Amino acid sequence: MNQRGQRILLAIGGGIAAYKSAILCSRLVQSRIDVRVAMTRSATEFIGTATLAALSGKPVAMDMFDADHHPLGPHIELADQVDLMIVAPATANLLSRLASGRADDLVSALYLQASCPVLVAPAMSSPMWSKPAVGRNVDQLRDDGCHIIGPESGWLSCREVGQGRMSEPEQILEAADALLNR
Repeated sequence: MNQRGQRILLAIGGGIAAYKSAILCSRLVQSRIDVRVAMTRSATEFIGTATLAALSGKPVAMDMFDADHHPLGPHIELADQVDLMIVAPATANLLSRLASGRADDLVSALYLQASCPVLVAPAMSSPMWSKPAVGRNVDQLRDDGCHIIGPESGWLSCREVGQGRMSEPEQILEAADALLNR
């Protein structure tokens, strides 16, 4: 992946898998991708904005109404001229927000504003992943044109092995590369 000049919007949800998003961000930047990062408030419980700002080389956005961004809101500025939006991790809560078209936080508003392809990497516990409501939300996002990667089966933070582990950064990079080079 060497896509100098391409822009990716990395949206990070509030799950333990957010640590993998730091690796993903670093690898994207090393591939000469211009990375913009937005996080949900709950994501900051798992990874700090300073880490992602250092890795991306840009401030991290979290608020719908931030004076440092476009006067109409950062959802306008950050989604402008983006080639791909990656949502990783996409928690059950975030999947629900995206599938229902809610725009009550920055990440969900960015999803609605983005006119580029969207790659979604779900991550949650096995019991959550197996709920019919989560399946309906994933199906809705697929129907809406989103590209879903994972989740994988493996060791989960709840100390069990099962389905729900976010795909590894390398797998997400491969999927992103395929979408960027269509």
